[in-house]
Amino acid sequence: MNVEQLYTSCLAEAAYYIESNGEAAIIDPLREVDQYIEMAESRGAKIKYVFETHFHADFVSGHIDLAKKTGATIVYGPTAQPNFEVHVAKDGEHIKLGNATIKVLHTPGHTMESSSFLLMDETGKPTSIFTGDTLFIGDVGRPDLAVKTDLTREDLAGHLYESLHNKIMPLNDDLIVYPGHGQGSACGKNMSSETTDTLGNQKKTNYALDPTLDRETFITVVTDGLVPPPQYFPKNAVMNKHGYKSFDTVLETGMTGLSVEQFESEMKRDGVIILDTRHESKFTEGFIPNSIFIGIDGTFAPWVGVLIEDLNAPVLIVADPGREEEVITRISRVGYDNTVGFLEGGFEMWQNAHKPVERISNMDPSTFVSAYPSISSAILDVRKCSEYDSQHFTGVQNFPLDKILTSIGELDPKTNYYVHCAGGYRSVAAASIMKRAGVHEVVNILGGFDAIAELNTLETTQFHEPVSML
Repeated sequence: MNVEQLYTSCLAEAAYYIESNGEAAIIDPLREVDQYIEMAESRGAKIKYVFETHFHADFVSGHIDLAKKTGATIVYGPTAQPNFEVHVAKDGEHIKLGNATIKVLHTPGHTMESSSFLLMDETGKPTSIFTGDTLFIGDVGRPDLAVKTDLTREDLAGHLYESLHNKIMPLNDDLIVYPGHGQGSACGKNMSSETTDTLGNQKKTNYALDPTLDRETFITVVTDGLVPPPQYFPKNAVMNKHGYKSFDTVLETGMTGLSVEQFESEMKRDGVIILDTRHESKFTEGFIPNSIFIGIDGTFAPWVGVLIEDLNAPVLIVADPGREEEVITRISRVGYDNTVGFLEGGFEMWQNAHKPVERISNMDPSTFVSAYPSISSAILDVRKCSEYDSQHFTGVQNFPLDKILTSIGELDPKTNYYVHCAGGYRSVAAASIMKRAGVHEVVNILGGFDAIAELNTLETTQFHEPVSML
């Protein structure tokens, strides 16, 4: 029997490959599924099952494409009602995989269909448990992401308490816990950087498994500090439940190279998004007017989901040549399936054609410090609220990037704004969105808060330790 965790850092997501005696199963696959097929073929195995722990909100799973390509059966736990053919397993049902057995444990709470999968070897001994978003390392799943339910987050947290105490905590301490996510995912609020652990150690160290917590206290602790989920979460959950375009079709359409003239023509589409994925330093030096910057080398896909509101918007890609397929693949993971093409040859071709170019002014940290007394009222700190609450420069306004779609209207188009984040990535994204919205006088502070703080010359205001939030 073989188990492999296939971890994707950008999404902080873990898929799993399980194989026994020539039969394989994939748990919570990513959108692009050929990697799993190739993995099984290289080992002489056939993919028999695709297990889904729940209707994911933070990414579009590859379950439908994988089942179509391999003939595998998609398995959900009890109460799941997807709009495609699946096997809805009963609580406690045993499913054979080669010489191994997978036991379905219905563990509602994160969502009502959430289930965990207990893997047993050929002797029937439980060896590991795949907990999806029910149990993370150091945390549990947030109880407010269910699709179309009348239950409150407190109701769901109560179900989560029962699932943990009745289904998972009674299991053996030597079980290996394989969660659906690690640190950085918005599906929890306090995850560890570790992506596996023993159940016994989690019982000792995970706050949510503290045996002294009664049900009401657990509900209070688990729901405390939650902020609204990113806007794309419910949309991804609906796609996972109702179905989606084949990834092959999405990629084929998106991988259309466009000349400068063709690109310019496509820019006239209603609602078009020009997504520039180059490094932030390249972007500030010059970009196509109305472009949004979201750099491929940052936490790319989640920021696309946060900052581009319409999943169905036509998307035009500006990327470093050779990285276009990577861009299209990664935005499709969060449900953006309408890429219509990319600028052939990259931004250099646009420049060479003498087309209109915009720029964002940069200011180095020392110049910022000198100017600070006269510009402090126009400085925007675009870090998250929790970062700002931990420490910020006195007199500076918090204007979080993850809330910019709803707050952009508060800005005065006539004001010259100075924008910083922690290191320089988010501030450029914010500046690009501000310029697209008509706020054109914006200056990016190079190196952000970290670089300015190293100079030790500006007063900061520090509050309590930040509440653990998204």
